[in-house]
Amino acid sequence: MKSSCANKSTKSLGNSLSSASSYVLMKFFGVGFRHSFSSSRTYLATRTSIRPSAHNLSHPNHVDSQMIKTGFCPQIYSLNYVIDCLVKDGELSQARKLFEEMAQRNVISWNTLISGYVTSRDVREARRLFDRATDRNLITWTVMMAGHAQSGETGEAFELFSEMRRSDQQPDRVTLTTLLSACNGGGQSNSVRQVHSLVVKFGYGSTLLVANTLLDSYCKSGLLSCARQLLDQMPRRDCVTFNAMIAGYTKNGIAEEPLVLFLELQKSGLRPTEFTFAGVIAACTAIGDVGLGAQIHGCVVKMNYGWNVFVSNALLDMYVKSDEIGDATLLFDGIAQRDCVSYNIVITSYAWDGQWEESFNLFRKLQFAGFDPKQYPFATILSMLANSTALNVGKQVHAQAIITSAESEISVCNALIDLYAKCGNLEIAESLFRGRKDLNTVSWTSLISGYIQQCSYGKAMQLFSEMRMLGIHSDQATFSSILSACASLALLDLGRQIHSAMLKSGFMSNVFTGSALLDMYAKCGSIEYSMLAFKEMPNRNIVSWNSMISAYAQNGCGKAALDLFDEMLKLGAYPDSATFLSLLSACSHAGMADEGFYVFNSMSKIYDIHPRREHYACMVDVLGRVGKLDDAEKLINEMPFEPDEIMLSSILNSCKIHSNPQLAQRTADQLFHIGPRDASPYIAMSNIYAAAGRWEDVANVKKSMKGKGLIKEPAYSWVVIKQKTYSFSANDDSCPQMEEVKATLDMLHQKMIRMGFKPDTSCVLHRIKEEAKIEALRYHSEKLAVAFALINTPPGSPITVIKNLRACADCHVAIKLISKIVGRDITVRDSSRFHHFRDGVCSCGDFW
Repeated sequence: MKSSCANKSTKSLGNSLSSASSYVLMKFFGVGFRHSFSSSRTYLATRTSIRPSAHNLSHPNHVDSQMIKTGFCPQIYSLNYVIDCLVKDGELSQARKLFEEMAQRNVISWNTLISGYVTSRDVREARRLFDRATDRNLITWTVMMAGHAQSGETGEAFELFSEMRRSDQQPDRVTLTTLLSACNGGGQSNSVRQVHSLVVKFGYGSTLLVANTLLDSYCKSGLLSCARQLLDQMPRRDCVTFNAMIAGYTKNGIAEEPLVLFLELQKSGLRPTEFTFAGVIAACTAIGDVGLGAQIHGCVVKMNYGWNVFVSNALLDMYVKSDEIGDATLLFDGIAQRDCVSYNIVITSYAWDGQWEESFNLFRKLQFAGFDPKQYPFATILSMLANSTALNVGKQVHAQAIITSAESEISVCNALIDLYAKCGNLEIAESLFRGRKDLNTVSWTSLISGYIQQCSYGKAMQLFSEMRMLGIHSDQATFSSILSACASLALLDLGRQIHSAMLKSGFMSNVFTGSALLDMYAKCGSIEYSMLAFKEMPNRNIVSWNSMISAYAQNGCGKAALDLFDEMLKLGAYPDSATFLSLLSACSHAGMADEGFYVFNSMSKIYDIHPRREHYACMVDVLGRVGKLDDAEKLINEMPFEPDEIMLSSILNSCKIHSNPQLAQRTADQLFHIGPRDASPYIAMSNIYAAAGRWEDVANVKKSMKGKGLIKEPAYSWVVIKQKTYSFSANDDSCPQMEEVKATLDMLHQKMIRMGFKPDTSCVLHRIKEEAKIEALRYHSEKLAVAFALINTPPGSPITVIKNLRACADCHVAIKLISKIVGRDITVRDSSRFHHFRDGVCSCGDFW
C-alpha cells in the first residue's frame, strides 16, 4: 500500500518537472523514480543524524515513522535531498534549476540553496534568493549573515540581524558567533561591544564557544584591554581561549604578555597546542630574545611538536629575524615534512644575508619539491637578482613566473620592474609598469629609482609628478629616491617641496628618509639646512651620523666633521667603515693631513676596523693634496693590495697641482698599463706636459688617446631656475640670452680688472697667443651659468651652479670677486666638492 502511494506520488512529481530535471532525478533514484520514497528516507535520516550513504538506506522503518510523526512530504524532501547533493558537488546551476521547477518548497529547500551560494562566495545571488524566501527560520538568517560576514560586509550583517530581531526571531549561540565573525577588523569596536551586550542578554556569556569567539573579536578589533578583562572573568577556559589572547597580543605588537599567558596556561594544567607555540615564538621574535626562543624550542621538542610544520616555520622565522642563519639552516635541514613556506623563509634569509648563491640553489631545490609553483618566492629571487644585476638569470625566472601565472601578482611584477630598471633595461621595465592597472606605491618607486640609477633624473621627476597627480601616496623609499634626484640636479626648491610633503605624510621620523633629506640639502649646498634636518631627527642611527659627516666633508668643513664624530662617540654610537671614509674625505678637502693620519690609524688600532681599498685611496688623496707625494707613494707601496685607477689618478692630479712631472710620469706609466676606463688620466698627463712646455709629449699623449678611442669629456655647467635646468658650455653661442650673458660678463670683467684681477692663463693648456687665452677664459661654462643666474633671479638671492668637472683656478678667483661685486652668495658644486663664495672669499680657503 505504502509502495503504491509512493509510486503515484513520484509519477506526478516526475510529470511536473522538465526533462532535464527528470534526468537529474533518474541519476539519483533510478528509472521511473522507483526509489524516490526510499531516498526521502535517506534525506530524513540525514536530518536525524542516522546519516546513511546516498544509496545505502538504513533504519527505513524508523525514518518512515519520523516522516509520519512530523508530516514530512516525501516529494519535497526527495528533491531537497537531490538539491543538497548537487550543492555539495558544486553543481549550483543544476541545483538552482531543480529548485525553480519545484511546485512546492519548504524552509530546508531555501536554506540548502542559499547555503550553497554562500559557500561558493556568491553572496549577491544568495541575498537575492534570501529576499525571495517565503519561509525562513533561524538557520536562514544565520547563513545569510555568515555570507555577509565572510565578504567583509559588516554593516549588511548587522542590518540583517536587526531585521531578524524585528521579526521576533531569537538568536542562538551560532547566530551570535556568526555575527561576531563580522567584527574581525579595525573600526569594529562598537559592533563588538553591541554583540557582547546581546551575549549577556540572551544568557550565552558562560558558553565557552561564544566567549572564545567574543574574546577573539575583541583582539582582532584592537580592544586588547576588553579582551583581557573578558579572559580574566571567564569561569571556564580552554587552550583556544589562551591562543586567541596570545595571538591578539602578538599581532598588536605586545610581546611580553604572551609569554606571561604561556606560563599561566601551563600552570592551569592545559596542554599547549601548535597555535600556542606559534604565538609565543612570534612574541620571542618581536622582542628579539633568541635565547628565550631557544628555550621555547626545547619545549616544542619535549612536547613532540617538532614534527609540526606550522611550529617549525615559526621557529625558522624567529632564527632568521634574529640573524641566526646557521641555526635556521640546521632547523630547516632537520624538518621531516617541509612546506613551501619553510623553503621561502630560508631562501629569503639567505638573500637578506647576502648569500645569493645559497639562496638561488635552494630555490632550484624548491622547484623539484613538488609544491605549487604559484607559492614560490619569485619576488625575493627577482629582487636578489636585481641587486646583483644578473639580468640573464632574471629573464629565466621571469619566464617561470609567466608559466606559473605568478607574474599576475603585483609583488612579483614590482620585482620584475625593479630587476629590469636596475639592469638598465628601462624600456621593458616601463612596459611592465604601463601594462598593469593595479599599480601601487612600490611599483612607482621601483621605476622612479630605476630612472634615477640610470641618471635619467628628468624622467624620474616626471613619473613622481604623475604619481602625485593620481593621488598615489609616497612612502619612505619613494621620498628617499626622489630626494637623491633633487640632490643630483641641485633642485633645492623642489627638495624643499618634498620636505614639506614628508612632514605632511609623517615620514620625518624615519631615519632613512631623514638621512636622504639632509644629504639632499648638503648636495644642494645648503649645509645649514642639512644640520637643521639632522638636529630635528627624532631617531638617529649610524646612517644618519655618516650622512651628516659626509655633508660636512663635501662642503669642506673638516673640523666640523671631526667634532661631530666626537659627539657621535659620546652619545654611544659606534662608527663603521663608511664613517671613516667620510672622515678621511673631510680631512682631504680641508687639507688636514695630520688629522687624516690619526683617523686612518685609529681604524684598526682603536675600532678594530681594517681599512679597505677605498680608505687607502682616500688617505692617498689626503697626502697628495697637501703635497706629501713621497708619503703618498710610500703608502701605496706598503698597502696589502695593488693600486687601482682611483689611487693612481689621485696621485696624478696631485702631481699636476704640485708640479712633480717625474712622479707623474711613473704614475702615468702604471695607469696606462692598467688601461684606464676614461680619458681623465691622459688629460691630466697632457696638462702636466703642457704646463712644462713639453708640447711634443702633449701630442704623443693625445695620439695615444685617439688610438684607444678615448674622448675628453666636455666641460659644462648648469643652473636651475624656477625648476627648469639651463646648461652651458664654454664659448657656446647657442646658450639662451647669450648676448645679454656675455655683456654681463664683460661688465663684470672690467670691474674685476679694476679690483686687480689678472686672468690665470696657465689654465689654458694650448699653444695659442696670450690674448686668445684670456678670451677663452672669459666665457668658461661656470661663468656663463653665473651670469645667466644673475640676469634671471632677484637681486640678493643666492645662486647655485653645478659643473661636471673640477672648477679651474681662473674661474675660482673670478667667482670670488663676482660674489663681492654683486653682493650675492654663490655656490659652485664641481666634481670634487662645494665652493661657497661670499663677499670675495671661498669656503675652501683656496684649497681644492
